[in-house]
Amino acid sequence: MARTWFITGTSRGFGREWAQAALERGDRVAATARNTETLKDLVTRYGDSALAIELDVTDRAAVLAALAQANEHFGRLDVIVNNAGYGQFGMVEEISEQEARAQFETNVFGALWVTQAALPYLRDSGGGNIIQVSSIGGISAFPNIGIYNASKWALEGFSQALAQEVALFGVKVTLVEPGGFNTDWGGSSAQHAAALPAYEKVREIAAEARSRRTASPGDPAATRTAILKIVDAEKPPLRVFFGSAPLGIATADYESRLAEWKEWQPVAEEAQG
Repeated sequence: MARTWFITGTSRGFGREWAQAALERGDRVAATARNTETLKDLVTRYGDSALAIELDVTDRAAVLAALAQANEHFGRLDVIVNNAGYGQFGMVEEISEQEARAQFETNVFGALWVTQAALPYLRDSGGGNIIQVSSIGGISAFPNIGIYNASKWALEGFSQALAQEVALFGVKVTLVEPGGFNTDWGGSSAQHAAALPAYEKVREIAAEARSRRTASPGDPAATRTAILKIVDAEKPPLRVFFGSAPLGIATADYESRLAEWKEWQPVAEEAQG
């Protein structure tokens, strides 16, 4: 049976690739973007199977209306993909209040509003999938993108709790954690804080490290098969990396954490009293 997807941020990148993957196999897609002009080709090519919806995910009322429109149009919802988001560059000291709040409004609250709005439809239909697009930066952290890391760590936290809350309804939650890909994440869609001269050396070191991490970026089109395997799986993972690099980064990070926790365990036990 054809499944119905609701995907945010489908103008480009993962959202566009996954919308096309779903449509090509005969599924139906409610595709959202801030500017629906970018979605015209999908509607032209796939007709009634594609529904273009203009949406700013930071507008909770608009999110509720968009999910209701998609459900009314297709009669059900099966797969919810929270893909809308962007990268905010800047050292923690450099980030303005407006930049910090804007990052969380999109990357955290936008995903939260869509998730909350979708759940009644998924519960009524007896289950479904929620795909949260996180990042290797959602479990690790890197200089010059600290507020982005914070937003993705927040997404990871509420999604792990969510997975436990909705399991009895047949709703499955998966956090997709990509490494470096040839998307526009670090390009025109990214935001940059005003630089403080004191951090120039740190910025150079961070840029060199990021260059090494993303030396062989993945092809977003190659993720099509992977995302379909996840939503079709009887027991999809709570977390899954996309790309070959994240596993090594995560392994080193978690080994370091465990070693440090163990080293300081005597102090931890003293603190218990």
